[in-house]
Formats: sequence, structure tokens, C-alpha cells
Amino acid sequence: QVQLVESGGGLQQPGGSLRLSCVASGHTISRSVMGWYRQVPGEEREFVASITWSGAVTSYADSVKGRFTISRENAKNTVYLQMNNLKLEDTAAYHCEVRLNPPADVPGSWLLRWFRDGPDYWGPGTQVTVSS
Repeated sequence: QVQLVESGGGLQQPGGSLRLSCVASGHTISRSVMGWYRQVPGEEREFVASITWSGAVTSYADSVKGRFTISRENAKNTVYLQMNNLKLEDTAAYHCEVRLNPPADVPGSWLLRWFRDGPDYWGPGTQVTVSS
């Protein structure tokens, strides 16, 4: 029903920047919660960031606060992750995810916790490698 395709990954030196994009098809994302996770082979999947449908409320993992910024452009069915001041530990496959049909009349902070309880779809990922 929903396909997510990430792009923008690549190789950067520590301190560099990358901008990841995720385009959704098959479903509009205007009433969804979207976010990013990352995973290193052999390690557990790690939450990175999430954003409400309006973009008014965001959430970040402590490890990326102040360095990464999540945003979305609903008219283009796209969510972005701007990554600045990259560190070696940012190396991972980055996956965008979406959870559809959010409950109504709840605070944005609650929606972001609801998102982490079980996204509905995820993309194949884009590789980010940070190396000297």
C-alpha cells in the first residue's frame, strides 16, 4: 500500500553534512507520523527522529539532538533528515518509517510516542558512512 524510498546517503568525513530524503508513494502522508531509524548490522535498530503530520512537534534521540533536523513537505509526500556535524557513530543504514491513521485530539508529544510503538511501513534504507 505504501512504498518508501530513501536517498541522499553516502560517504562523509567527521564534521560533514548529509541531507536524506524519503519519498512516499501509494498514500499521502498529510495525516501520518513519520520518522527515521538507523541500524548497524549485528546491532539493534535505533530511533533517530520523528515528526507529526503538521511538522509542529518533533522528537530526537539524545545522540543526535542539536545535530540532526527532521522536516517534511506533505505536498511532495517527502520527509527529510538534515544531518550536520556527522560523527563516526552515525554510520548506519537509515530507514524512514511511517505510521498511518493517528488518533484524533491528542497532543503531538503523545503522537510521537505512539509512532515509536509500531510504524506501519518502512523503506529499504540508504547507507550513511562517516569515515576519516
